[in-house]
Amino acid sequence: MTAKPVRSASEPVASDERIQTALKLLVTLARAYNSVIVHLENDIKRHGLTQAEFGVLEMLFHTGPQLLGEIQRKILVSSGGITFVVDKLVAKGLVERQDCPTDRRARYAALTPAGEKLIARIFPGHAERVASVMATLGPTQQKELTRLLRELGQGAQELSP
Repeated sequence: MTAKPVRSASEPVASDERIQTALKLLVTLARAYNSVIVHLENDIKRHGLTQAEFGVLEMLFHTGPQLLGEIQRKILVSSGGITFVVDKLVAKGLVERQDCPTDRRARYAALTPAGEKLIARIFPGHAERVASVMATLGPTQQKELTRLLRELGQGAQELSP
């Protein structure tokens, strides 16, 4: 029986340049996201909202009433999570549920007048904060990075899990 050679602690797990480049990209992407999101979450918290609550309010503000399932898909929250978030917004008087006229099982979420007033007041400042955080890159760089990240996301979606 031949013993397997033991990898030394200083030897990289993946010496393949392709793998090293991909790992570095992943770490850099995650760190950049975390650095940006800290600023945006702090801005949202100032208004007594979570990131998910703000996402629902912002979506409804720009698109009008939406089915809960559609909100879930757009803001990337689980089905149980979207129910919880909408329940919290209903309790705060910012969102109301509406029956779907064509499907008894489906429910819409819609902004209440108080919800519309709140998001109309805070969204412009939040959008300015986003622009300020992203201003490290110029407009051309932002557009190119957006294109590259969209391409990365679409490519990842095409891979089987």
